[in-house]
Amino acid sequence: MGLLSLDPAEWIEADADYPAQLALKEELLATRHDAVFQALPGTEAAQAEVLALLAHHLPARFPDRFRRAGNALHSLADDRRIALDDSGRAPLDIAGRLVQEDLCLMRAGPEGYELVAASLCFPASWRLADKIGRPMLAIHAPVPGYAEKLGKPVDRFFGFLKADKPVWRFNWSLPDNDRLFSPTGHGRAAHDPEITAENIGQRVFIRVERQTLRRLPASGDILFTIRTYLDRLDRLEPFPPLARALLGAVGDLTPGMTRYKSIQPFRAALEEYLTRVGGA
Repeated sequence: MGLLSLDPAEWIEADADYPAQLALKEELLATRHDAVFQALPGTEAAQAEVLALLAHHLPARFPDRFRRAGNALHSLADDRRIALDDSGRAPLDIAGRLVQEDLCLMRAGPEGYELVAASLCFPASWRLADKIGRPMLAIHAPVPGYAEKLGKPVDRFFGFLKADKPVWRFNWSLPDNDRLFSPTGHGRAAHDPEITAENIGQRVFIRVERQTLRRLPASGDILFTIRTYLDRLDRLEPFPPLARALLGAVGDLTPGMTRYKSIQPFRAALEEYLTRVGGA
């Protein structure tokens, strides 16, 4: 799982991409709301708990970016005023409009922890409608080896996660597009002759997810956050050690995981490119 302890002060990240990413979130929520927001009945209190945590955390952690103004939060980076008590929106919907992170609420159920609510504007090859209400094992059914190797350990970890012990991890993928909203794309295996070792740095992107998990103290549910970073692969060129590390990670993938991550269409070009950039 690769989980590390998380300093609560570092729970949320904000950077120069905030205005553009929040504008994209607002657009998606306006035009494709059901595709990017879902919540099951009975989750309202836990959603409100998430919103309250963010409304407290953001002005304290980023006083130059957020200012509390009564029942609203003023985002200084893009000059938005977000009403925290908007009765026309679900609390988690409001919360998702405050941060670059996607927010997923997990609740214990008869078959393990289930996805019961989410503001998910930047999915990496999965559709919220396919996952809402489903337990972890079903959610991760397409992931090679998950059921055999990770299903039970993940369920145990979720059961023991403490409210004062949040954790984080990274996940990565190599899409051939720079779309943050990317609900499809896993499992492509056909060779792509248009991607070569000479142009792959411009044609393929490195997508990194910074994921956090924290137990909500009042509801007992778990909040899973996903902060997505997306850059062209050639951003690695000034950093040979990172290119070598990625080359090693690609080499460690099983054939099934290579197909799942849709790396197979350009794997040979990728390895040649990373070998050259890394000086390996």
